[in-house]
Amino acid sequence: MSGKKEIVMSGIRPTGFLHLGNYFGAIRNYVRMQEDFDCYFMVADLHSLTTHPDTKQLKANVHRVLAENIACGLDPDKVALYCQSHVYETSELYLYLNMLAYKGELEKTTTFKDKVRQNPENVNAGLLTYPVLQAADIILHRAKYVPVGKDQEQHLEMARNYVNRFNHRYGKVFPEPLAFNYGSNLVKVPSLDGTGKMSKSENQNATLYLADEDDVIRKKVMKAKTDAGPAEPNTPKPDYIENIFDLMRLVSSEEVIGKFEQDYNSCAIRYGDMKKQLAEDMVNFISPIRNKVNAILNDEKYLRLVMEQGAEKARISAKATMLLVREVMGLNYF
Repeated sequence: MSGKKEIVMSGIRPTGFLHLGNYFGAIRNYVRMQEDFDCYFMVADLHSLTTHPDTKQLKANVHRVLAENIACGLDPDKVALYCQSHVYETSELYLYLNMLAYKGELEKTTTFKDKVRQNPENVNAGLLTYPVLQAADIILHRAKYVPVGKDQEQHLEMARNYVNRFNHRYGKVFPEPLAFNYGSNLVKVPSLDGTGKMSKSENQNATLYLADEDDVIRKKVMKAKTDAGPAEPNTPKPDYIENIFDLMRLVSSEEVIGKFEQDYNSCAIRYGDMKKQLAEDMVNFISPIRNKVNAILNDEKYLRLVMEQGAEKARISAKATMLLVREVMGLNYF
């Protein structure tokens, strides 16, 4: 990696299939970032062990995440695309940071409280110290920017706390990581049932996955909630109708959107036609990605190469950081 550009780091959990919300909310921005920054994109396989201790599916899930990200435009030659568990320095830094993390603050973390509620039988120490491992992932590369959603901002704040405690106690090694986004270009992709946004865990029929077959996409889109249409010209759209227009804005041409806007405002809209159009535009958008993903998944040799190459890039950065860390901590006894 060049070292001249600013460093961006982000982690992707290998659970579930990527969907349209992941694409427009995160991956599309990663693809833009790879041109302007030194990027470290990590498959967070160790993180997944806190809630998915059964590892039978882990290899397949890791391969899928890599394939989906590459098919969406991430270039393993431009970025470090690697597995968390392949960079052993992560575990060492995680151990040191645990000495700077306090039980009280970890127990107050919103995600920890949520996970305890969801899995009261599996409240393990890894779950409690999840933000510490996340901080280690980020600062191991001395990253300046971390693309995060709203739900992760508290974790980033905690990472800054550990950076400041470490720098204060031992000596300045780490920059404070900042949240990175493309401002107004942050896109929330609405679910097809008119409630909230697309999600891996909520209603799977209301979410369009990058792995969905053409007919599945059509069926899901045709089930999207509509009504009898506006009774008067230029009526404001209800949320669930606005959702369909929002989805159309992601994949359809200006011309098509303009036509349906006009039909709506003149009370001539036929939602069946609109959904048919949206379904075809979604198929045209998703199917090339799905076909690429399947081709990559069939090439295990290529995936192994990607992981080796990514781990090598990540470990060069990690080793350099850990030399400094041991130095300032006084752990060099030779």
